[in-house]
Amino acid sequence: MNPVRLFLLAHDGGRRCGVDRHAGAVTYAWMREAARGYAGRLRAAGVRPGCRAVVVSDDRLSAVAAILGLWWHGCVPVVLHPMLRPAEIAFVVRDCAAEFVELTGAPEQESALRAELARLDPPPLTGLGPPRPEFLPHEPADFGDTDELLVQYTSGSTGRPRGVRHCARAVRAVLLGMGSLLALTPGDVVLSTAKLSFGYGFGNSLLHPYAVGAASVLLDGPADPYGVAAALGEHRPTVLLSVPRLYAGLLTLVEHGKAVETGSLRLAVATGERLPDRLAARITEAFGVPLLNGFGATEVLHTVLAAEVGRGRAAGPGSIGLPVPGVTATVRDDAGEPVGDGIPGRLHLATDSAGLGYLDRPEDTARTFADGGVYTGDIVVRAAGGGLRHIERADDMLLLGGYKIAPAEIEHVVRDLAEVADCAVVGGRDAGGLEQAVVYVVPRDGSAPDAARRAVRAALRAGLAPYKRPSRVEVIDALPVTANGKLARFRLRDGLGAPGGGA
Repeated sequence: MNPVRLFLLAHDGGRRCGVDRHAGAVTYAWMREAARGYAGRLRAAGVRPGCRAVVVSDDRLSAVAAILGLWWHGCVPVVLHPMLRPAEIAFVVRDCAAEFVELTGAPEQESALRAELARLDPPPLTGLGPPRPEFLPHEPADFGDTDELLVQYTSGSTGRPRGVRHCARAVRAVLLGMGSLLALTPGDVVLSTAKLSFGYGFGNSLLHPYAVGAASVLLDGPADPYGVAAALGEHRPTVLLSVPRLYAGLLTLVEHGKAVETGSLRLAVATGERLPDRLAARITEAFGVPLLNGFGATEVLHTVLAAEVGRGRAAGPGSIGLPVPGVTATVRDDAGEPVGDGIPGRLHLATDSAGLGYLDRPEDTARTFADGGVYTGDIVVRAAGGGLRHIERADDMLLLGGYKIAPAEIEHVVRDLAEVADCAVVGGRDAGGLEQAVVYVVPRDGSAPDAARRAVRAALRAGLAPYKRPSRVEVIDALPVTANGKLARFRLRDGLGAPGGGA
């Protein structure tokens, strides 16, 4: 497979391929020269073809050019968002043995990150020189079906990120699977609120639109309802791909009298977290277009279960859809044996979009990529009509706005505070039925709960990326335990009441 030919060279150079607030609207011809020039700079700088290279960038056309340029040169991109802390980015650079790091962002962020990367042994190359004509490549590199093409990082249950290795075969499977439901054409304009640095966003903003010669709108900065509403009015997308909580935010704007322009849309897609039935009904009523509810995981690159809300056998309450073409989904017990309809079990997916495994995590790979497919870590039930209903995560991981968050990572930030004796993080529901993270704190000084709450909030702001921060901080006298002294997280979940105490 030649990804550059598939996503770039096969299309009319005069067609628009994307737009952002920095470069404006650009064509496929512009992107071709930008990617080719980037590949030439990699070559001139001595970056080794085949190596892994980290791209630290918000959603910008320059990031897409870097990714395509890396593929042109035969490298494997690893895309990270700059909202991660420098230490988190440095961990990934070290973990994947990246030989080159592309840095974009505010000068103060770059300075802190460069200092962190300089401590690595050996430190990666972090700067490319100006373009030199003699190094401009002509033919882009080819990748075999099972050659590593892309590495995407996902949180593990301990909070330690794991790199999922993807290949060309997986990309083709995603385009044939979820791509057949999106049915994009060159005339489509795609707007995704999920970032390029995450599997859902990478597919939305690059793989799917660039495969057919469509255009994608890239939004940098936080994806908030006001910014998305402005983008809907300015860019008139035909397909909106987002997460349920962002749709809920757009509906709140409408309810408060703000105009949200959806007349250009032909399709809306909601994936990344549980879609409450009431919210789904409100979206379809307000937007007046078909709504696809989907389910995916980094381990399978993109969305692998999907169904149109309100139609067909997969549209029952709590459904996460049916397998997209090319995917076989089964519900299995702890021994790996399929179970019958109505019986909870582990979700297992057999698909060519499955990753090659985790990078240098043989035990995790053997546990997850097993029995001819992938165990996602989700407990589901198959209904008589064939649709799958999500019950819970099997590993305490939280799904918040499309991100998988490990409670252990949040607890690590809070537990060592002088004001905190103990803590635990669990998932609950907000008033609209969306999942939220709640941190329960036992103060060291029971007479000063407010001091503990303030210390926790400050630590969360300083120690975690925004998308990892809990929405509630609850101060309690003691954590509940089971008869054998283990933490009873289920009692904390059962005790969650109305939202409050925002962090």
